[in-house]
Amino acid sequence: MSILFAILLFSVLIFVHELGHFITAKLSGVQVNEFSLFMGPAIFKKQVGETLYAIRCVPIGGYCAMEGEDEDSDNPRAFQRAVWWKRLIILAAGSFMNLLTGLLIFAIVFAPAQQFATPVVSEMEANCSLAEGGLQVGDRILSLDSERIYVQEDFSMLLQLLPKDAHSLTVLRNGEKIVLPNVPTVQKEFANEDGTVSLRYGLSFSVEKATFGSRASYVWNTALDTVRIVRLSLQMLLTGQVGLKDMSGPVGIVQQISVTAQASPDAFSAFMNMLYFGGFLAINLAVMNMLPIPALDGGRIVCLLLTTAAEKLLRRKIDPKYEAYLHGAGMVLLLCLMAVVTFKDIFAIFRG
Repeated sequence: MSILFAILLFSVLIFVHELGHFITAKLSGVQVNEFSLFMGPAIFKKQVGETLYAIRCVPIGGYCAMEGEDEDSDNPRAFQRAVWWKRLIILAAGSFMNLLTGLLIFAIVFAPAQQFATPVVSEMEANCSLAEGGLQVGDRILSLDSERIYVQEDFSMLLQLLPKDAHSLTVLRNGEKIVLPNVPTVQKEFANEDGTVSLRYGLSFSVEKATFGSRASYVWNTALDTVRIVRLSLQMLLTGQVGLKDMSGPVGIVQQISVTAQASPDAFSAFMNMLYFGGFLAINLAVMNMLPIPALDGGRIVCLLLTTAAEKLLRRKIDPKYEAYLHGAGMVLLLCLMAVVTFKDIFAIFRG
């Protein structure tokens, strides 16, 4: 069931993304030749007016094929003949729809919540290292080493991603922002109620009652936190902190969704955890598609802005085939990377 859910999830996210391109193209007067879900030979297709609607047999991807998207066309309703700002809206609409989808999913996931944890320190155990740096009960932690604390879970996550013995904390104390420049963040052994000992930071956080406002705030902050996770992941990839072995493609993501579901205590929790994963993926897709990489929407937007500026300076139209070559090369490289990552994920499953 988790595998079926993952396939359905990918299908929905792709459909919503392409739907964003489709709706804005139609509203902008751009001719859409085909709107297709999935790739490969068609298992269903229907011509409605100028647009062919199709469902294809390979459950990967999908597309919204517009007239004159990657080539010059005499059709006055071709994509390349639309005003530049309309083309920009069409290109950005896919990611915008994925962002809205992520927010909607998070809103559904957090709707049953009765309370939310906040980054406000409610208790500190004796000998807590953070108290030595000036942190006090009642402090709301706003940031750690200039990284904003959106939700309470950010505190432990950032301590893991930024491993060192001391950090700079910005806190809100009695309505005033205070910077604690050198707070020790060392885990110590603390006694548990059952007599055992565990390694932890030695502080607890407060909770607040869930209201409409707090739910909306938590949904938005979770979305911002997800965007930040994507940014930190890309930084770690570019700096060599992580490599190809740490990347996952569709197969690896499906496997992770399955693991998440199996670790849940009951069917409802499994569904909500998988749904949360879906919101995380939706916002990931929104951000990744806006990266300035050829073949991605972000790369197309960069090319659009550069081409528009060049055409105004040179006072002549630039043949769109050159941009098409660039995006074609980018697509080949992305597909090769996806193939490598997919084979790695499959090998890891069989090896495990």
